[in-house]
Amino acid sequence: MTMVATDTEPTDTSPAAPGGGTERSALRALVRPVRGRLAFAVGLQILSATAGVVPFIAVAELGRVLLADGPADAGRAWTITLVGATALLLRLILLALAGLVTHLADNDLQLRIRRRLADRLARVPLGWFGRHSSGSVNQALQSDVTALHHLVAHSPAELASAIVVPLVSLGYLVTVDWRMTLVALVPPSLGLLVHFRLGAGDRKREQDTVDRAMARIAGSAVEYVQGIAVVKTFGQSGRAHERFRAAAHDFSDFFLGWVRTVVHLAASRNFLLSPVFSLLVLLAGGIGLAAGGALAPVDVLPFALLGLALTAPVAALGHGGDSLRAGRLAAARITTLLATPELATPAGGTAPKERTVEFRDVRFSYDDQVDVLRGVDLTLSPGTVTALVGPSGSGKSTVAALLPRFFDTTAGSISIGGVDIRRIPPAELYRLVAFVFQDVQLLRAPAIDNLRLARPDATVDEVRSAARAVRLHERLLAAPHGYDSVIGEDIELSRGEAQRMSIARALLADAPILVLDEATASADSESESAIQDAVSTLVAGRTLLVIAHRLSTIVRADQIVVLGNGRVVERGTHEELLGLHGTYARMWHSHDRSDQSTVDVKEERP
Repeated sequence: MTMVATDTEPTDTSPAAPGGGTERSALRALVRPVRGRLAFAVGLQILSATAGVVPFIAVAELGRVLLADGPADAGRAWTITLVGATALLLRLILLALAGLVTHLADNDLQLRIRRRLADRLARVPLGWFGRHSSGSVNQALQSDVTALHHLVAHSPAELASAIVVPLVSLGYLVTVDWRMTLVALVPPSLGLLVHFRLGAGDRKREQDTVDRAMARIAGSAVEYVQGIAVVKTFGQSGRAHERFRAAAHDFSDFFLGWVRTVVHLAASRNFLLSPVFSLLVLLAGGIGLAAGGALAPVDVLPFALLGLALTAPVAALGHGGDSLRAGRLAAARITTLLATPELATPAGGTAPKERTVEFRDVRFSYDDQVDVLRGVDLTLSPGTVTALVGPSGSGKSTVAALLPRFFDTTAGSISIGGVDIRRIPPAELYRLVAFVFQDVQLLRAPAIDNLRLARPDATVDEVRSAARAVRLHERLLAAPHGYDSVIGEDIELSRGEAQRMSIARALLADAPILVLDEATASADSESESAIQDAVSTLVAGRTLLVIAHRLSTIVRADQIVVLGNGRVVERGTHEELLGLHGTYARMWHSHDRSDQSTVDVKEERP
C-alpha cells in the first residue's frame, strides 16, 4: 500500500551522474569484489591473444618457406604447421577459460549488487518511494546493473586482446621489414587522431547529455505504461499519449541533432580503421617497395596477414570507451541509490505500553528548505477518531505519513505511549500502526499472499474471515483457483475490490492505531457500500487518524483538526468548529451537502 501524496513535495528526478572522478571511484568500488578474478581472466586472455597471433605468423613463415627460391624445406614447413596448429588449440582453450571466468564474475557481481540494492531499498523510509519514480528505481535495479555486463564480462578481455595482438604482431613485423612496419602504422595513426577529436571535451559533454536524455525517456516510458490504466479510467488516455509522444519527439529531435555533429567524424574513423583501407595502404606500400627492389615480394605476405591487426587498439578504444562510459554512469547511479539514507533504527528499541499518540511541535521539510509542517501539536487518545481537513497542500497527508514513519520529522517529535517512534523498532511500529490509503498496490501473486502481506503467519481461517468482512470471500472463491488465484493473471480486481483487499490486510494486521485516507473518496458506487461496511468493521475500537475528503463523513469525529499552510488553525468537534465561524465553517457551508452516502465513522463504532 502506498500513499497518495497531496502535499507539496519536490519533483522527482533521477539521480544526476556525479563528476568523472566520482564515476571512476564508484565503478572501482562496485567491481572490487571481482577484481581478482578479472585480473586472472585478463592474464588468460593475454596468453590466448599471444597464442592467437602465432597461427598467422606460422602462415606467413610457411608462405616464405614455400615461395622461396629453390626446393622447399619440408621439415621446416611441417614444424611451422605443427606450431601454428598447437597455438590455435591453446588459444581456443585459454579463450574459453577467460570467458568462463569473466562471465561467472559478472553473474556474481550482478547478484551481489541487486541484493545490496534490494537490501537498501528495504530499509529506506517508505516515503522515499513516493518521491522517486519507479522508472528511476527500475533503471538502477535492471538497466544500470545490466549495463555493467559488457564492461565486466567482455571489455577486460577484449581490451587485453586488442593491445596484445598488435604489440606481438608489430614485434614480428619489425623483424621482417622496418619500412613496411611504418607503412602499416599509417591507418591506426590517422584513426587515432580522429578518435581523439571525437573524445574531445565538448563531444564528451554532449555524449553525457545524450546518456542522461536516454535515461529520462526510459523512465518516462515506464511511468507512462504503469499509469495508462489510471489515465484511461478518467478518459485522458489521448492527452497522456500525446504528452508521451511529444516527449519522444523532443528526444528524437535532440538526438538527431547530436548525431549530425558527430556522424562525419565517426564515419571517418571507421573508414580509416577498416580492413579495406588498411589493406589498400599496405599493398600500395608493399608494391612500391618491391618495385624499387627494396623489399622481396614474398615479404609483403606477413604485412597483408598481420598488418590489419594494428588498427585493433584504436577500434577497441571506441567500443571499449562507450561501454566504459556507460558503465561509469550506471555505477554512479547505482552508488547514489546505495547511498540513500536508511530509516534510522534503534539499537535496542522500546515497545510502548500505552497507545496515546502525541505530536509535539512537529516540523517537516521534504527538501530541507521549505517547511511543509510548521509546529504541529496533536494528541490522539486511544479509541478516538481524529479527522484532518484542510485545502490541498495544507499538510494533511504529511501528518498522516509521519505517524507510520514514512518520513522522520525535521524537528519536534511524535510519540506513542510516551515513546518516541524513532525509538520503536520498525517491526513493532508496524504492528502498532496500520495504514489504508486510496492508491492500493497489489502484488502479482496469489490472492491469499496479497491478503497475508501484513501478517504472513495468518491462518487460512483468519484470512477468509478478513475477506468475508470486506465482502471479498465469494469473489475469491469464484476465481479459477480460489484464494490461490494470481492477481492480474487468474483474476482481475476492480479499484473498489482492490481497496477492500487493502482494508482486509489492515484487519489481519489488527493494529490498534489506524491511518486512513478516506477509502470511499474515489471508489465506484458499486463498491462504496461494501467499503463503508469494511471500514466500519476496521475502525471499531481503534485509534483512528483519518484524512477527510468529504466533510459529511467526519461530522461525529471526536476531534476535527483544520490545517492551513502547515499549521493547526482550528480544532474541535463539528459543532464547536461551526460555532467559531472560521475556516471549517466556511468549508462546511461550501461543500456539497447532497453527498451523504458515506458512512459516519463515529456512529458506526460500537
